[in-house]
Amino acid sequence: MSTFENRFRLSRRDLLAQTTYGVGMIGLASVLAGHSEASVTPLAARPPHFPARAKRIIHLWMNGGPSQVDTFDPKPALQKYAGQRPESTIGLTTQNGTGGLMPSPFRFTRHGQSGLEISELFPHVARHADDLCVIRSMHTNTPVHEASNWLMFTGNVQPIRPAYGSWLLYGLGTENENLPGFIVLGEGQPVNGPSNWSSRFLPGIYQGCQVVLPSDYRPENALANLHNASLSLQGQRRELDFTQRLNDLHRERVGAENAFGARMDSMELAYRMQISAAEAFDIRGESQQIFDLYGLTGLNAGAPPNAKSDPRRTTFARNCLLARRLAERGVRVIQIYYGNQQPWDTHGNNSSAHQSLARNVDQPIAGLLTDLKQRGLLEDTLVVWGGEFGRTPTTQGSNGRDHNHYGFSMWLAGGGVRGGLAYGATDEFGFKAVEKRVHVHDLHATMLHLMGLDHEKLTYRYSSRDYRLTDVHGEVIRDILV
Repeated sequence: MSTFENRFRLSRRDLLAQTTYGVGMIGLASVLAGHSEASVTPLAARPPHFPARAKRIIHLWMNGGPSQVDTFDPKPALQKYAGQRPESTIGLTTQNGTGGLMPSPFRFTRHGQSGLEISELFPHVARHADDLCVIRSMHTNTPVHEASNWLMFTGNVQPIRPAYGSWLLYGLGTENENLPGFIVLGEGQPVNGPSNWSSRFLPGIYQGCQVVLPSDYRPENALANLHNASLSLQGQRRELDFTQRLNDLHRERVGAENAFGARMDSMELAYRMQISAAEAFDIRGESQQIFDLYGLTGLNAGAPPNAKSDPRRTTFARNCLLARRLAERGVRVIQIYYGNQQPWDTHGNNSSAHQSLARNVDQPIAGLLTDLKQRGLLEDTLVVWGGEFGRTPTTQGSNGRDHNHYGFSMWLAGGGVRGGLAYGATDEFGFKAVEKRVHVHDLHATMLHLMGLDHEKLTYRYSSRDYRLTDVHGEVIRDILV
């Protein structure tokens, strides 16, 4: 019998088997980037290496690099030497040429029982001084936005490694398999976009899921391409079951292939999310007291939120509230990007820009900390605040500040971190970290440690090498741990 005739006499089983082979090869080419470890349920919660202090991370990302000397690192010497360029600062090369020292116009005062010094830019956050661990001695490798973003999110200055959120999902799984374990909230596209939350050579199920809520604030539309408009939920269920049967037949023919399992896991998650995601992202049932706490006003059950001023504040405040809701629902990693692109990149008008930027994030962040604390979530939620680098204490132009990778500030709260602490120090002008210096790799090692993971043991075999988030670097900052 000819091959042509055979095509019309295939049994249903043979048709499924041959179709599976073709579909399988397409899936393999598009999904499989390397060899992965077998996992029946890759998102299922897994035990940590040792008892964890934190169960989840909320990362508040200030795109562009806030100025440490205007926010959390007071430097009175800037006033004394204003306009001068001391010898100790001359050899520090930044992205652009800068002039003399420029004092901060913002007053620093002590707050809380700890007496932690915080700029007047953050009056609401300052009320949480005793919960904050301000690392004043951060440093990174480069003054370039793109490379510094990748380093902060993936541990490498090139977009070739998995995001730390993907590493955490790989190591711990998630506490809610009906939602992505790694969610990215924002207003638009930050610098580098999806490469900041890519899973790279880790299985695709561990990739970050970006959520940009639509202007009409319909929570069911929070995630793009989640719904199949041509099929009902019942129809989608039948389609998934059929696809699973194809994969089963393929497995009978050629053996187990992790790539197909990962693809099915993603499809199953998308199916479940059509119900669970809409509920998680719908803040309209929150009380007016909660809206006021985050600085949101004019809300009712049927209207989108409006903030008191800048629409960017509305979005950021709403995302801070969403972060609490997602934390309650077991999402492992939640990142919130402020604004679009890099609004904290203040090469000009540094003072007025920082006033506006801080005004937009101050109350929402404080509201998030208060809300987490009142619900008993702060003790096992690690909150991280900062940008990819800091800014120079010297002027760029007449009133701006350039990028500064030599020394900058970040703060942590909750999740097993000592509050009311200023750790490390920059020089007298705030230019370079000089005491108890903390590199990004050290920060990553500490974040993993607080989540119960040994950064040297959390590895993944790819291309004949064992990779880890911190590469061959990183030490846990034990002095800041409770």
